[in-house]
Amino acid sequence: MTALEFSESIVVAASVDKVYAVVSDVTRTGEWSPICQKCWWNEPDGGGVGSTFTGRNVTEERTWETVSTVAAAEPGREFAWVVGENFVRWGYTLESADGGTRLTENWNFLPEGIAHFHRKFGDDAQNQIDIRSRAALDGIPRTLAAIKRIVEAEA
Repeated sequence: MTALEFSESIVVAASVDKVYAVVSDVTRTGEWSPICQKCWWNEPDGGGVGSTFTGRNVTEERTWETVSTVAAAEPGREFAWVVGENFVRWGYTLESADGGTRLTENWNFLPEGIAHFHRKFGDDAQNQIDIRSRAALDGIPRTLAAIKRIVEAEA
């Protein structure tokens, strides 16, 4: 079984405000995510805590959509969301560092998500959880590298 929590950091040569503006704009997620190809706000004024957005995910095996709820929206500090009914928590934390911003992406497969997978997949639940965990472990460093490239090109 892979870890159910994972985080990794990268230093981006831009201010925390600039980095936050990019990572909190969920409509840009498809620019950096290896799986989430597109996101859109479900409310016209989305972005604050409690706002929801839909994400379209694509792998070789399947395409699916999820609805997420913003759990933290602190400009320059943290932007995070919970997928589904408290299944997985994703987010970014930011801090000034080394003349730029230390951007950390966090992923946590929550107990409600694990229980949901056991209900949905039965005997195959652990395999499905492991697949999602490996995708996060692989995708986070790729996502961070892409965000760094995008933000620094725009700075």
